[in-house]
Amino acid sequence: MKKIIKQFIDAANGFDVEAALTLFADDAVIDDISVGEKFKNTTGVRKYLDNFFVGYKTVTKLESIEVIDDRNAKVKVDFTGDFGHETGGLDFTINSAGLIITINAYLD
Repeated sequence: MKKIIKQFIDAANGFDVEAALTLFADDAVIDDISVGEKFKNTTGVRKYLDNFFVGYKTVTKLESIEVIDDRNAKVKVDFTGDFGHETGGLDFTINSAGLIITINAYLD
């Protein structure tokens, strides 16, 4: 769990959408309550990363990882970018192949 989370944050911080997409299952969903939208499948995940990470030059600092079990983790993060500064969380679920199937994202 920790490895894939760190790989995701590294790819997002490097604005490497292609590298980030390799970490997701084809049917993955990012549900970001702060923007009120669910981003489904590879197309939706790409849109989310392009808009909210690349577009806002978002840099994510990992604050903590709480591993719930071998498929779920709660991550606390600190975001900075063109929007200013926010703190929040990313709740990850991975499938049996080790790919991200859901991220529930929120701001504090």
